[in-house]
Amino acid sequence: MSTFKFPVINPLLHSELRLKIMVALDSLESADFMYLCQITDCTRGNLSAQMTILKDAGYLEVNKSGLGRFSRTVCRITRKGHDALHTYEEGLRRLFEQRVPDKDMGTAEKVR
Repeated sequence: MSTFKFPVINPLLHSELRLKIMVALDSLESADFMYLCQITDCTRGNLSAQMTILKDAGYLEVNKSGLGRFSRTVCRITRKGHDALHTYEEGLRRLFEQRVPDKDMGTAEKVR
């Protein structure tokens, strides 16, 4: 029986748009919704939906101010989000660096 295990990769962050949002906010103190929309090259609806997922997970803090056409939404990453992003990054790094031991492959053939 094999004891080999790949690292766990956070499926919440494994979405391209959610990952872009998190990386952007991790490098900024905060960001305006429209700026995030511009740099991620997505629609407002898609950005809003993905930000809601991240907010519900506790990874983002979203603050709205103003009314109607003059409203402004500002987002920032939380400590939990920062930690999750860096754990995800480390998991990917380990995944690419890790090698499957030949003996754990059972009857599978090693391909090169």
